[in-house]
Amino acid sequence: MFEQMKELIGNYVDVNADDVTLDSKFIEDLGFNSYDFVSLLGEAEEIFGVQIEEQEVLNLHTVGDAIAYIEKLKA
Repeated sequence: MFEQMKELIGNYVDVNADDVTLDSKFIEDLGFNSYDFVSLLGEAEEIFGVQIEEQEVLNLHTVGDAIAYIEKLKA
């Protein structure tokens, strides 16, 4: 899932995939704006077959946060 997420991130921001870590913060480290972040999550919902709760978006600060939340939804 991490590799898929890195590929998705590359569709939205100009960042080297090797520089993306689980601790990378979407806005501060990767340069996402709020629109791109919401778009990324929408695409992640489609790819991983989950529904991200609107209120949970505020808790997804890092790549690791997003992956852990998606894995929890898939369990």
